Amino acid sequence: MPTYILRRILLMIPTLIGVMLINFALTLAVPGGPIETLSARLEGEGEASDKLQGGSETTEEAGGYKGARGLPPEFLDQIEVEFGFARIVCDTGFVGTPTLKDTACRKEKIGAVERFFIMMGKYLTFDFGESYFRGENVMTLIADKLPVSITLGLWSTLLAYLISIPLGIRKAVRNGSSFDVWTSGIIIAAYSIPSLLFAVMLMVVFAGGSFFRIFPLVGLTSPQEVWDQLTPMGKVLDYLWHIVLPVTAQLITAFTTLTLLTKNSFLDEIGKQYVMTARSKGLSEHQVLYGHVFRNAMMIVIAGFPAAFIGVFFGSSLFIEKIFTLDGLGLLGFNAIVGRDYPIIFATLYVSTLLGMAITLISDLTYMLIDPRIDFEARK
Repeated sequence: MPTYILRRILLMIPTLIGVMLINFALTLAVPGGPIETLSARLEGEGEASDKLQGGSETTEEAGGYKGARGLPPEFLDQIEVEFGFARIVCDTGFVGTPTLKDTACRKEKIGAVERFFIMMGKYLTFDFGESYFRGENVMTLIADKLPVSITLGLWSTLLAYLISIPLGIRKAVRNGSSFDVWTSGIIIAAYSIPSLLFAVMLMVVFAGGSFFRIFPLVGLTSPQEVWDQLTPMGKVLDYLWHIVLPVTAQLITAFTTLTLLTKNSFLDEIGKQYVMTARSKGLSEHQVLYGHVFRNAMMIVIAGFPAAFIGVFFGSSLFIEKIFTLDGLGLLGFNAIVGRDYPIIFATLYVSTLLGMAITLISDLTYMLIDPRIDFEARK
């Protein structure tokens, strides 16, 4: 097993580089970039300022900002250097800190291939740099947002297991009965509802939309001034009160697939020879089910917990965080994509890919720990 783990870890490196390379190329193919975004933003602010001051002609005559005429080229050159799209190169013998104002220095473009390798070299040491527009360290931003997304994913996965396992066992035991039929109908309907639509429905019904105002609409906790006055138990209840709707919205698809997996796993085990042998020995149905079938049937369900968590974590966290205004990793990445904030985009992609591969490895190892028949030795 140590050899297998080492091999999987080593394979993560080319996989990670491949994922980053494909997304880097796709990002370059999309029209617009951080410099164009910043230019459009500043020019828009300049035009608005001109109008407030009585028109662009008045502003230009006063020597003010000329947003409508475009940004100065030297300003754009400086932005390219700051964003890592260019570097300052000086003649031999230059002394001091190089700037574009020095006649002995000039701007040199950095190619896309070189930029990618520079980025990956830093990312391998978890140096994600700073956000273009937030002015904050990207690693700090991710560390601040990640707990919110993990909270939603963990609660949703735990509740999905608590609901799906007993429901799946019940459906397997009563396979073909009216209970199995109508619960299957509910499961199919729940699976068909997108989490985005279900989240909106929950907001309309329970968060003051058109019917009831039972649960809060935004955030994981109450405002800071209210939160600080709560007792420890009050803080726990306030937190649970806030996560009811977002966790329920994420739960809608998670429990459906897990319920059917549990049912099918139990049905597969119930039809095996050792179950018939156990029944022929006079064991009760309860003893057969929970003394023999349960352990074998639950192997795949329990071992799949890490994969289920990562599926919930990445599957709908963006939509849920956006709708309920939860400041998590999904919302951070969405805003970065809209604003062309490349450091945040690639850093969140890097962390998400790395986390996904690590969880997959943990899931595979869990299978081995639960079922001793599984090993990682090569077979001829």
